Amino acid sequence: MKFIKWIKHRLAHKLGHLKWSKLKKVLKEHGKFGTSLVVIIVLWEIIEDVLFPLLFALLGAYVHPSFYAGIPVAWVFCLHWLMVPLMWRWWIKFKKNKKSDN
Repeated sequence: MKFIKWIKHRLAHKLGHLKWSKLKKVLKEHGKFGTSLVVIIVLWEIIEDVLFPLLFALLGAYVHPSFYAGIPVAWVFCLHWLMVPLMWRWWIKFKKNKKSDN
């Protein structure tokens, strides 16, 4: 029973980040119109849709042909839910460190 309560609490906490007021606060706090967040999303899109398939093509050509199967998987399998928040967290830490150095 404690496990179910914990799961509910964690889900409520995570979904709380998606409230419009919370998103507006984050975008306002970290740059006009959330420019850095848009750059992170576009950067990840380029990595996911261009660089990963290119990497699989090169691995398929020079290592083993089975890597060619990774090209369509890179286009179908979406990692935005994981990588965009991780890159955003890294950016916030980087930005704080840069401010403290000045």
